[in-house]
Amino acid sequence: MAHAQLAPSPLEASQATTLPVIDISGLRSASLIERTRVSQQIGQACRDKGFFYVIGHGVPAALQQQVIDQAATLFALPPEEKRKVDKSLSMANRGYEPLRNQVLEAGAPPDVKEGFYIGQDKPLDHPDVLAGKFNQGPNLWPADLPEFRQTMEAYQRELESVARLLMQGVALSLGLPEQHFAAFCEDAMTTLRLLHYPPQPTTAAPGEKGCGAHTDWGGLTLLLQDENAGLQVWDQERNGWIWATPVPEAYVVNLGDLIARWTNDLYKSTLHRVVNVSGNERYSVPYFYSGNIAHEIACIQACLAPGESPKYPVISVEDHYKNMFRKTYSM
Repeated sequence: MAHAQLAPSPLEASQATTLPVIDISGLRSASLIERTRVSQQIGQACRDKGFFYVIGHGVPAALQQQVIDQAATLFALPPEEKRKVDKSLSMANRGYEPLRNQVLEAGAPPDVKEGFYIGQDKPLDHPDVLAGKFNQGPNLWPADLPEFRQTMEAYQRELESVARLLMQGVALSLGLPEQHFAAFCEDAMTTLRLLHYPPQPTTAAPGEKGCGAHTDWGGLTLLLQDENAGLQVWDQERNGWIWATPVPEAYVVNLGDLIARWTNDLYKSTLHRVVNVSGNERYSVPYFYSGNIAHEIACIQACLAPGESPKYPVISVEDHYKNMFRKTYSM
């Protein structure tokens, strides 16, 4: 397991440290010893901050670059074109989200970012859509970008495969069968979110930043970054923010709240934020792997210390997400 050196922050609150870089190609090995070796590295990172880089994931670098390029092209469209695929037109939280539309950090100004949501593309006559299940429906696709849909759908297929592999590694790291999370992974709700962060305003309001401090809501997040730093992760031991600077072709992987609930906080869902002080337009693409919406998250008994009780009540993925959307879009 290698480490990536993180650059000192120009912000006084930030510090320099390291995050682990894990080669996950061994999770595809026929050898249980090799798969276990990789899972132990994952487990160590999950118990620390729940943040690590992954390489050996198998996603083509050319496809990664196409995704970034298509995102930049999308966000460069005139406002009237982006409004044609505005999220307000979607029944399933898909499409374009303008600047300062979301507040992820309580008490802070709205986030200085614009985004575009893509999920499972389910037609209006799909049983899940007809049943009114949360976040289920068709995507919105920009009509004037002919390569956009094909690129994003190919990328989604690649990342779903990587996310399933990582969930097997997480299971093995907990001493569970590798297919322990198979039901969670079946027909998993996923969200690909294209993000554009303008440079941090020189006249920013107090607390204004690209993305406010928050934890992710779901199971796993796989983040693709361009070459511009911006992501900062909270380091509890140092009581400060650390940089998760871009590592070419690698993903920043972090655990969401569902994994923390599942493991009674043995595995960490850690605060993070984005401050784009690069001076450049910054693009990043998180992929949120949230699991089957009907799946219930109940504490894994093997994660409890002797005499310890579960901290969280049982909750379905769907109810958890409904709570989170209400919270961040109604402040």
